[in-house]
Amino acid sequence: MMKAFAYLRTSSAANIGEDKDSGQRQLQAIEVYAKRAGIVLAGTYYDEAVKGSDPIDTRPGFAAMMEALEANGTKTIIVETANRFARDLMVQEVGFAMLKSRGIDLIAADSPTSFLDDTPTARLIRQVLGAVSEFEKAMLVAKLRGARDRKRRTGVKVEGRKSIAEQTLDRDGRDGRATVRLARSLARARPKGGKRSLREISMELAAAGYTTKSGKPYAATAVKLMLERD
Repeated sequence: MMKAFAYLRTSSAANIGEDKDSGQRQLQAIEVYAKRAGIVLAGTYYDEAVKGSDPIDTRPGFAAMMEALEANGTKTIIVETANRFARDLMVQEVGFAMLKSRGIDLIAADSPTSFLDDTPTARLIRQVLGAVSEFEKAMLVAKLRGARDRKRRTGVKVEGRKSIAEQTLDRDGRDGRATVRLARSLARARPKGGKRSLREISMELAAAGYTTKSGKPYAATAVKLMLERD
């Protein structure tokens, strides 16, 4: 019987975990197709939190799968959909061409001939589907960005990189905001002869017991971020 590897990919870290169904859904679709086609799955490789626009050769799971393919002679990869292989049109086409040059077949469980057929019509369909997927992703990103911008204009903090106050947790369990408040207080209380340097503030924080999780004084760049407005 023909053997194949299952390849799974999930873009968002929020969709990873035992309680998430992205990987389970992909694998189930692949298993159903493989059983119907009389194909035995020799293994499963999963790239978690890897974007569909990331080049194929930079994905750790895909790289491990390629090594396994070379080792046992399997020449087929099955994905749930073409988008699971790559959402970006250029990445999809370049990746498909690379596999083809190595004699490896790529099958999308939802449309088995979308990669195997190499007729002008099949190539056109593959490119159109990739372009549509790329457009839909761009539209979604634009909508989410617009929603975040509208929230920001009302003064509401939206998701994104956390402030130093939110990130900082001292080793003794003090809340990071206390560290930030003390740093700003030290910066405002200027000693004779001028203002405190960032390194001086860091050392005074450490003397008061406010350090990094590893017990070291904060770097000057971290102190600078503390003093900036959130």
